[in-house]
Amino acid sequence: MNKINKSAVSPSAILDAAKKTATPFYIYDEASIRERCQDMLAMPNAFGLTVRYALKANSTKRLIQIIDEEGLHFDASSLNEVKRAILAGIKPEKILLTTQEVATDAELLDIQALLKKGFQYNACSLTQLKKIAPFASKENISIGLRIHPGVGSGESVTRNTGDKYSSFGIHLSNIDEAKAIIKEYGLDIKRIHVHIGSGGDPEAWKENIFRELFLIESYFPQVDIANFGGGFRVARMNDEENADIKALGKATKKALEDYAKNTGKKLHTEVEPGTFIMANAGNLVTRVMDIKRTGEDGFTFALLDGGMEVLTRPLLYGSEHPFAILNKEGKIRYSDIHSKPSDAQDEVVLVGRCCESGDSFTLNEDHSISPRKMIEPKLDEYLIVGGAGAYASSMSPFNYNSHQQIAEFLQTKDGKIDCIRKRQSLEQLIENEV
Repeated sequence: MNKINKSAVSPSAILDAAKKTATPFYIYDEASIRERCQDMLAMPNAFGLTVRYALKANSTKRLIQIIDEEGLHFDASSLNEVKRAILAGIKPEKILLTTQEVATDAELLDIQALLKKGFQYNACSLTQLKKIAPFASKENISIGLRIHPGVGSGESVTRNTGDKYSSFGIHLSNIDEAKAIIKEYGLDIKRIHVHIGSGGDPEAWKENIFRELFLIESYFPQVDIANFGGGFRVARMNDEENADIKALGKATKKALEDYAKNTGKKLHTEVEPGTFIMANAGNLVTRVMDIKRTGEDGFTFALLDGGMEVLTRPLLYGSEHPFAILNKEGKIRYSDIHSKPSDAQDEVVLVGRCCESGDSFTLNEDHSISPRKMIEPKLDEYLIVGGAGAYASSMSPFNYNSHQQIAEFLQTKDGKIDCIRKRQSLEQLIENEV
């Protein structure tokens, strides 16, 4: 057994990185990222395809440069994500901003300057639409709209972005008002965007294709681009299934071909994968600091030097991640993915170092402690958490309890181990305090 979880990161790569920095740290596999990019670009389509990587999944500079090299475009969820991507060398015309933010006057000037450079913008509320309308009209610049369809699907309730409990996009009940603004300013709307959630049922993703095409035909028949969002399910664990990108592509292709026959309009497809590109390319490497027990009717706790402050998904969503145990000699003693079920002799609760009872990687969806069947790790062994390439580095409260943002490494396609983010120092943590 020489594999760490579902990535191609090798045991020797982890040992090499551990010589360069303290645990915890993230480590990614370049070859896996590039392969996933090509899988997405090969998605069947009818009249052209643009794949936009969701920057919120992981915005580390070296990683988005790799994704750019593979030919993907980008989906940004904040103006700072846009600026950060540009600083990394991404051309403005490859970036689409779809955000909950309502721009301040200064931010609106930034957006306007970027629009003149080919940057693209989706209005996600009536307020946003009213703010951008005068400039877009005057400069004859096309924009898009994100529509709230009233129906959604996600891995958990908090990852559903389309039902009544979500505020993303212009709701169907506000379409007439949006159309009135569009008519008043003579706006050119070229894209309709409908994203229903992340990690949800692939069948719901297919249903959204027809829902979005109905909305386009009914309200915005002039548009050229149908953006179906992302949210493609990724199998981090053995009992989970990946979304079938080829099957989803074929369903989209047929729907758009039928739409073209019925309306004469050939729509360009856009999709926005994030997790699908990055999740299984990354691992979080922690060290077992302590073992604690709470009596005969209690639990065995393995205390790790990284928890909710470096991977928040289990606490937020009750998400499961695979674990592997690597000893100091580089031997994999256990792997959720590759070990035999009979190897899992113990029940262990994995907890972090933060002063929170919810700081655990083994929680149920209701946030209760749920021991994982595995083998009990030993002190100072590495406990490696898989599926940590997406929504880990980019979505973690690093500085809680005054912990520092951790280092990131890349196993390059030629086998080198590069540091792509240095560990934050204590001085950096407090440098903006006055």
